[in-house]
Amino acid sequence: MGFTGPNVLTSFNNDVNKPVIAKSSFVHDLASVIGDVKLGERVYVAPAASIRGDEGQPIYVGNESNVQDGVVIHGLETMEEGKAVEKNQVEVGGKKYSVYIGDRVSMAHQSQVHGPALVGNDVFIGMQALVFKATVGDGTVLEPGAKLVGVKVGSGKYVPAGSVITKQADADALPAITGTYAFKDLNKAVVHVNTQFADGYNGKKPAGQGHGH
Repeated sequence: MGFTGPNVLTSFNNDVNKPVIAKSSFVHDLASVIGDVKLGERVYVAPAASIRGDEGQPIYVGNESNVQDGVVIHGLETMEEGKAVEKNQVEVGGKKYSVYIGDRVSMAHQSQVHGPALVGNDVFIGMQALVFKATVGDGTVLEPGAKLVGVKVGSGKYVPAGSVITKQADADALPAITGTYAFKDLNKAVVHVNTQFADGYNGKKPAGQGHGH
């Protein structure tokens, strides 16, 4: 079984926090959400996913995002001996985070977002992709197996399958999403599916349906 509950006291974290999960979100019994984690509205967390805000914290996952099977969200320690480790934090709206994931983000099967990391809105993180010490702009697509380490990727870009991007010059040279890009509408479709999972597991019937099938 998974575990949803508080972190433990450690030498690097003197605070015990429980996850804050919106009622419209759903965390599967086989998933774990631990410590200083906040899930927005209609977030779906699938079996075997792990969102662990016990070392790097806080972790935020925005509205209508999805955390699919086997996904790991974690971060490097953000506190040491009661002092903030700023190099392991990202800042959004004047607040510091270990991991910040925006709205309508899809984290596909076995992908990893490891803090310090900032992911914008409407981003697709493909199967077995990695974001570590990186920033991802709005509307960007990481194709399966793509890896971003220590770079900032702008909005509306795509990272080809299997690419390993560790130099900022390579991140700056990533191609822009155009009307002919094969996966330009993929995230919208994935969000549509997974928000319905959140609704359905919470007992909400699909629009226009009086009963289940």
